[in-house]
Order: sequence, then C-alpha cells, then structure tokens
Amino acid sequence: MARRVNWATAISICLAAAILHFGSEVFLPLAIATLIAFALSPLISALRRRGMPRILAVLTTVAVAFTCVGGLLAVMGTQVGLVVQSLPTYQSNILSKLDAWTEAQGSSNLLGKFVDMASRINTEISEALEAGSSGGGAGLGVGQPVTVAVVEDQSIWSLLQDVVFPVISPLVTVGLIIVVVIFMLMERDDIRDRFIRLIGANDLHRTTEILEDAGSRVASYLLIQILVNVIYAVPIGLGLWIIGVPNPALWAFLTLILRFVPYIGPIIAATLPLIVAFAASPDWSMVLWTAALFMVVELITSNFIEPRLYGSRTGLSPLAVIIAAIVWTWIWGPMGLILSTPMTVCLVVLGRYLPQFEVFDILFGDEPVLAAHSRLYQRLLSGDTVESVTRAEEALEKEFLADFYQTVGLPALLLAQADYDRGVLTQAQELGIAGSARRFVRALEPVVVEERAESDLETGPESQEAIRIIVAGGRSNLDDVAAQMLAQALAAQGATVTALRRADLIATSALRDEDPPPRCVVLNFLDPNPARASLLIVRRIKRAMPELRVGAVIWAMPDSLVDASSRGRGQGRTGATAKSELESIGTDFIATTMDEAMSMALADEAPKQLPQPQKRPPRQPVRPRPKVAAEQA
Repeated sequence: MARRVNWATAISICLAAAILHFGSEVFLPLAIATLIAFALSPLISALRRRGMPRILAVLTTVAVAFTCVGGLLAVMGTQVGLVVQSLPTYQSNILSKLDAWTEAQGSSNLLGKFVDMASRINTEISEALEAGSSGGGAGLGVGQPVTVAVVEDQSIWSLLQDVVFPVISPLVTVGLIIVVVIFMLMERDDIRDRFIRLIGANDLHRTTEILEDAGSRVASYLLIQILVNVIYAVPIGLGLWIIGVPNPALWAFLTLILRFVPYIGPIIAATLPLIVAFAASPDWSMVLWTAALFMVVELITSNFIEPRLYGSRTGLSPLAVIIAAIVWTWIWGPMGLILSTPMTVCLVVLGRYLPQFEVFDILFGDEPVLAAHSRLYQRLLSGDTVESVTRAEEALEKEFLADFYQTVGLPALLLAQADYDRGVLTQAQELGIAGSARRFVRALEPVVVEERAESDLETGPESQEAIRIIVAGGRSNLDDVAAQMLAQALAAQGATVTALRRADLIATSALRDEDPPPRCVVLNFLDPNPARASLLIVRRIKRAMPELRVGAVIWAMPDSLVDASSRGRGQGRTGATAKSELESIGTDFIATTMDEAMSMALADEAPKQLPQPQKRPPRQPVRPRPKVAAEQA
C-alpha cells in the first residue's frame, strides 16, 4: 500500500504554511474576502430567485452587510472610549475591595501580600506622575542633573510613516476586501469555471461535488455561527444592562466576535465582563449575577439552540478544531484564530475528493478512517476488548446482532485468518486474537437475551424451542470463534444452540450425549479454501448419526467490504473448489453469509444420504519378490 504521507507531502505542507505566514499581508485579505463571499452567496442567490439583477443583488447585499459591520464597530469604539474614561474609578474600587478583603482575612496570606505589593506599586507610580507634572525644573536642587531632550524637525516622510500610514493602512485593507468581495460575487460563475478547469475539466462530476460540498459547508457554517452568536450575544447584552454592568453593548459585541474562537472564545468573553463587574460594584452581587447570566445562556445555547441549528456538521473532529486553531494562529495571528475552522473545513472537503489533499481529511475529518471491521480487528490484535465492546454496544442500538456479526465481527475474523494464512501472524498471536475475540463475544451475551425476549414476544416462546442446533469450528481457533458468533445469532432467534470446538466435535459421542438430540450440525470455516482433510469430518458425523443434517459455512467477506487489498489477501468470494468437495462428501447445505447459514440451519428438511462410494479396482495380490542372482550366490 502506498504511503499517504511521504516526505514530499510533508515538505509541501510546511512550505505552503511558511508562504501563508510570511505573505499574510497578501493572503489574509484574500482569505477574508473569500469567506465573506461564501457567507453572502446564499443571500444573493435568494435575491436572484426573486428576479433581482445580479449587480443590484450583489451591491445591495454587500452594502447592507458592511454597513452593519461598520455600525457595530462604531458602537464598539464609543464603548471603548467610555471604558477608558472609567478606568480611574475602576482602579479605586478594586483597591478598596482588596483592602477590605485583606482586613477580613489578614495580610499574612498570599492575597494580602499581593495587595500590599500592588498598593506600593500604585503609590510609587502616582508619586512619579505627580513629580513629573509639577512643572519643569523648578523643584531641582543645585547640582542635580538636568534631562535635556533634543527635538529635531520631523520630515514629511517620517510623519507619513509614523502617523498617516498606520491609520490609512487598515482602511485601505478593508476597502480592498470590499472590492474583492464584490467582484468575487459578480464573477462567481466565471471563477467556478476557472476552478473546474484548474482542478480537472475531465472529471466534471467530482469537481462539481467539491465546489458544492465546500460551498455549502462553509456558507452554512458561517451563517449558522453568526446566527448562533447573535442569539448568544443579545441576551448577554440585555442581561448585563439589567444587572448594571457598565458598557453592556461593548461586551455583547465582543461576545459575538469571540464565540468564533473555538472553545476558549466563550471563556474569554465571560472573563472581561466579570472583571468589570468586580471593579464597578462595591460588593460581590454584580459579579455573581454576571457569572450566572453567562452560565445560563451558555447552557441553553450549547444544549438546545446549537443542536437544532447545526443540521449538518462541519466535518471536523473536536481535536482537529483545536489543532487547526493553533496552526492558523501561528500563520495569521488573531485573525487566523477566527478563520481557523472555515479554512480547515475547505481543506477537509478537498481531501475527501482529491488524493493530493487526502492527508487533511485523514488528520482533521470527523469520519472514521478505519472501517468498523478493521478497527475491531486492530483492537482484538492489541487485546483491548473494552473499547471493542463499547463500540459494539453503540452499533447494536441501531442494528441486530446477526447483522453486526455479518458486517463487523466476521469480517474482522476474516482479516485475522487471512493474515495468519499469509504468515503475518504467528501462532501465539493467532491464539491471542482468538482469546480476545471469545471475551468479546461473551460480553455481548446480554444482547442475545434481549433479542430473544423480543423474538418470544413476536412469535411466541414455543416457535423455535424444539430446534436444537450444534455449531462448531471447522479447523482453527478462529473458526471456533466464528461458530460462537453464529451460535449467538441463532440463539437470538429462539433456537437452542450449543457451541463446540472442533476438538470436542471430533469425538462424535459429544453429539449423542445431547438431550434432546440435535437436528443440525453446522461447521464454520474462515479459510476460503479449507483442506479436504478438514472437510472430511462431515462424512464422519453423517456416518455416526445419519439422522443429522450437517452443513458447512465458508464465511466470505461481504462484497461491500471487499477492496483491492483484501482481494489480494484472499478475501474475495469463496472458490468453487471447496463447494464441490463439500457436495461430493454429502454436505446437506453450504452457506457463505449469516442470513444463509441461519436460514438453512433452521430449515425443517430431511438430511441427505451419503453418496455411494466409487468402486475401486480390485487390489493386486502381493507376491513374494524373486531372489536375484547375487542373493542366490
């Protein structure tokens, strides 16, 4: 199997990250414009469906969107100015509250020492400021050094660099973003066609899927996230206004923005109002009410609003969201932290359709990268039955035990058998996997009881009670485990089943000791082409007990799970050789799937007669060997 991550891929990813980092002045505005265009595209499509021309729809949508953003920024700037004016009041409130706490608790603890240190620093800073503002050198003594500052005439170019450019640069960037958004939305069809041509015009179906999936995921994520943040921020602002926290509009706006930051954003959004409440109130009531407000709104939003609004997932695992936030923050700073989730969503969507980006889907996607049967085989190989049972119980909430064994349990054993036949697994590893699989099957016994109770309610407890079946492994230890899985599936249907190992089945007396006698014996083979010596036990059982039906199940990997690698490991469909040999020795039925095995084992049919042995030519009589001349001499 070819490596999905090699040195070339790793170097390409690192080089691309470095280019984005050092070229942030170019790529960051383009990324912001692209995401804004994704978010506004559904609104423009809605206006177009109502008959509005494209240019008018684009200009209207962009104007409304950026007007709202500009209004919010203006409100935020005003509120920040009010906070700066209130800082001296907050400082005195904090110090008085800490002094009261120190007097109540004593100054010997850590908090008291911290308060003393803060008070001394504050006193020294205040004295220094007063001394500096007392005026010139009037208070200087004789012989004290005088500080002389050399003031040079500042050139126009220096003035532009220090004052004008820092103010104009953000405005120019915002203007460029608006222009790029407008042209992206107006030429959306042309950009789509160029992207199709760039990726591959020969595969229009896949390229269209990429564009539709990426566009819908990113647009839905941005719009729903904005809606959720607004629903979250409005109650916060109203609640802070009712509580009396200063500047509630500022904290509501910051809450709306910070909730774009995954996981830590809501915590930071709650911390700032709590500090202001602590500084502005003479007691602790405002702090407690503020903390309660954020807790209630967060619980309601996380448990009721978000699950209803997020109809489709972003496609990222929770760990991927954190890692993406760290990486994009390094690349683009605070804006990268806000843009981390939508940018990573785009990479994951590309990875699901393009092999060149598959590494992103594997690392950051929320879908399992291993099939359920492969994951079960890996867990059995490591001896971890706890996780295997947990995942099986989750799957069994939606499907029956027989279906789970057909799609997960038996394919996992088939992978193990194929590796053992290829010599990849040692004898000790094969025994270890068989032991782990037995513990796994025994842990699912309560599921058998539940399904059997449901079966008895539907068909009556006497429906399958008279059917007694024996299942056994055909050759290996893994075959014995497959027999236990089939036994549980039959027991869940109401049959009375006994699971035996092949070593116990060789002595046919074990079959005669069953009371009542069994109606059917089913042998299980995971090897797609078992040796004839392993199959001859069918004839031995039928000769000892002709009234028994003896069937064989040569388990085959389901077609939906067979890929190129498993075919190469001998996991394709069972060949005709084993079937023909089983038929030649008188097997009553041959199955390859769980449904076939259960149906044939429960069938009320008469056993087949053993075929008549072929007549062999008479053996030539043995004659004494004549003595040669040397022996006679």
